[in-house]
Amino acid sequence: MQKLIALTEDDKSEILKYIPRVELTNRLANFFQNFSDNTRLRIIMCLALGNMCVNDMSIVLNLNQTTISHQLQILKSQDIVDFKRNGKMIFYNLKQLQINDVMIGAIEAIY
Repeated sequence: MQKLIALTEDDKSEILKYIPRVELTNRLANFFQNFSDNTRLRIIMCLALGNMCVNDMSIVLNLNQTTISHQLQILKSQDIVDFKRNGKMIFYNLKQLQINDVMIGAIEAIY
């Protein structure tokens, strides 16, 4: 059994109260992977500004529609993006407003 050097067993117990279980940290890691992909990050930034269709995102981001659609599928599977149909048009939006908070916090952290 390994011995603690600078912490007491009480310190260890207190710390372990605040560290999430492995299942949650896995979900967090998957969530943050979306912010490490440049294309997904740019899509998230677009959608943070308002609802958009694939065609408009394609023009704004100078990416082909297939790439945008593929990345949107990934973001939908992570519950980051949602969509609404308006006739033949599909408009995508951020599913959770807290995504904006994550983005603002990240931008503030690097400046």
